[in-house]
Amino acid sequence: MPKIYWGEIKDPVYGYVYITENERSVIDSYPVQRLRRLRQLAGAEYVYPGANHTRFEHSVGVMYLAGKAVENPNLSQVVSEEDVEAVRIAGLLHDVGHGPFSHVFEHLLTKKLGKTHEDMTMWIIKNSELKEVLGKLGHKPEYIAELAAGSLLGSSKAFLNQIIRSSIDVDKLDFVVRDTYHTGAEYGFVDIFRLIHSFDVLEGNLAVDIGALSTLESFIIARIESFKSIYFHRVGRAAQIMLATALERADPELGLSAFKTPEEYLAMDDYTVWTMLKNCRKSSQIIRDLERRRMLKCAYEQTFYVRDKTVSNIFSAEEFRNQIRDRIARKADVEPDSIVIDVPTVPSVPYHHSMLVEPMEIPVFSKTKNGGKEIRRLSEISGIFEVLKGFINILRVYTDERNRARVAEAASKVLGEIPSSAKISY
Repeated sequence: MPKIYWGEIKDPVYGYVYITENERSVIDSYPVQRLRRLRQLAGAEYVYPGANHTRFEHSVGVMYLAGKAVENPNLSQVVSEEDVEAVRIAGLLHDVGHGPFSHVFEHLLTKKLGKTHEDMTMWIIKNSELKEVLGKLGHKPEYIAELAAGSLLGSSKAFLNQIIRSSIDVDKLDFVVRDTYHTGAEYGFVDIFRLIHSFDVLEGNLAVDIGALSTLESFIIARIESFKSIYFHRVGRAAQIMLATALERADPELGLSAFKTPEEYLAMDDYTVWTMLKNCRKSSQIIRDLERRRMLKCAYEQTFYVRDKTVSNIFSAEEFRNQIRDRIARKADVEPDSIVIDVPTVPSVPYHHSMLVEPMEIPVFSKTKNGGKEIRRLSEISGIFEVLKGFINILRVYTDERNRARVAEAASKVLGEIPSSAKISY
């Protein structure tokens, strides 16, 4: 397939991103252009005013990094020109399934439909105008859909899949530099290109050369610090909770989860749905509060570093969280609906696991004297990883400003019963 360059996109993080004529036709499709109207970090702008970047520039960045990965000499000798274009296009399309306010809408998708944004990505690539666009370029939409969602199983080129979705994929590499750039909350420098140049293929899978160990450590630390200071910032999370509540309350009237076609789904973006929520009686007050920055207030916060059955239940079972919420409400003499227990494992946060990152998932290798490659265990060669692979979870109790003091006191009494070995307050 001829590489006919169309032009370039000026990216604030990488400089000029060169694109081909074929890539331009995908970029100009409606599902990709819609990403200009989906913010990358909905809610974060209440903390970091510069955090108004969108899924569009993130997707262009992921396409660019996917291209850089397959340009790596270790990978380029085992990929075809068609593979290169497919992985770049998959990177570009990996987020087309996101709903309004990005991960916040996932709360609704999961609760009402049992779907994730990856499910929606595959559905849209296979059933929207993208199907025709990709077909004209000689690509199978089904293949690109699986690759974009990171669910291409049983492939002889599993590493292509892992470039898009794995513990050290180009999606994570892009957002760790892009989100810190736009928020200004830059916790440590991560040389992502050093990591990309250290990629290799080991038994068909993507692996990292141990020579890049210090960069790998920086990447893990940056992810954890970004989680605490950006993705799970208490004010940003308050905005996300408010939006998720507004979506859920308005859904029966607005039919936000009742879409039947890709076109109906794609018609929803940050602008259209914000307006719908503002005009809906059940959600209008929340939107008015957000417009005036009248946020939910954090009345109680606890960080847990130790696994404990009670703690695990709080973090995994909604029913258990609701029981605790009701106990706090009774002690504080407030309505249960005015209290929210927030943990990282709820669907409206970009991390779906209590383990923020499991370093052992990142395959690493060292080169032997005879030129071979030997798989290594990270915990054996990095004291930092041994510490970082530990357990961390944050629990917060939110309420409105009026009830904050009473809820804080009640939450301390109820949650104070959790074993002290499992909690560290800060």
